[in-house]
Amino acid sequence: MSREGITRRSVITGALGGALAARAGLGAEASDPTTLTIDEAGRRIRSKQLSSLDITRAYLTRIERLNPRLNAFITVTSDQALSRARELDAELASGRYRGPLHGIAIALKDNIDTAGVRTTAASALFADRTPQQDAPVVLKLREAGVVFLGKLNMHEFAYGGTSAVSHFGPVRNPWNLEYSPGGSSGGSAAAVAARLCAGALGTDTAASVRMPAAFCGVAGMKGTHGVASIRGIIPLSEMHDHVGPLCRSVADCAIMLSALAGFDPLDPVSITAEPVNYRDAIGRATSRLKIGIPREPFFVDLDPDIQMAAEQAITVLRKITSGVTEMKLPAVDTVPSLLAEAYAFHAPFRRTKDENSQNR
Repeated sequence: MSREGITRRSVITGALGGALAARAGLGAEASDPTTLTIDEAGRRIRSKQLSSLDITRAYLTRIERLNPRLNAFITVTSDQALSRARELDAELASGRYRGPLHGIAIALKDNIDTAGVRTTAASALFADRTPQQDAPVVLKLREAGVVFLGKLNMHEFAYGGTSAVSHFGPVRNPWNLEYSPGGSSGGSAAAVAARLCAGALGTDTAASVRMPAAFCGVAGMKGTHGVASIRGIIPLSEMHDHVGPLCRSVADCAIMLSALAGFDPLDPVSITAEPVNYRDAIGRATSRLKIGIPREPFFVDLDPDIQMAAEQAITVLRKITSGVTEMKLPAVDTVPSLLAEAYAFHAPFRRTKDENSQNR
């Protein structure tokens, strides 16, 4: 945060798995469990060097201290989180281990349904909406042993790239409070970057996981369309919506995606795929991979600074893979289908508003 918050260097250090050194009392001691990646914390929880209750308390303390300035959370479920952490510690003590997410504290973008906890999509229209059922991805994470800390602020109805348009106020970027965290999953990225949770779920229709991940200096994963269920998530466009993790490392994203992936017969865009432990791919040799670079349309009218950074990245890819091939993708206008699906979801609410106005 500017002048009294987290520095750029501190967030980069955190993303690499080190301790985050921050300004004006916001830094972490070496023993602070919020400095640990999911991968690291998971190993310590399994070996009983760290309890889920300890890490959950640490994140809740940090949320209480920093969220008033960041506005990353809409709802904090402190009591439920502490109760869940105690249950998971008791399970581990009795010999039940759920996997690498056992006891890990994460948070959810507030367009993902949670039973008994309001899910607003950052809109006044849904300000008091409380679902009766969890979305399938929530059930999967719950089964994997996750502790949920609460629901994260976002750009209203996931339709925008700033996270400034929200019934609950704008999300602030942890690097600098005057900067945008990106959108629409701005609260998810800001919370991970500021160490208010070990990881978070976001959704991505156009760039809503990837953009805030880049703006806040964290890792974001948009998997294959349909690999993780989007049922129970307030939609923008079914043909384009994805759900995915935001974390402080690529390995952490892989761990979370492994828990999320799976066929959902009630989700019309879900795909059948073999279960994969994506974490196993971390560290594998890349020398046999082939990279395609779609110069068109992505490099057309590109900002010079962005192009320079992209070319530097491509140079690295050339050295560590079997080669890079230039390619061209056909021009496809996805806007009409996106807008049509968005209208189909929102039309009933618009009609209700119009009818109420006419009856006055």
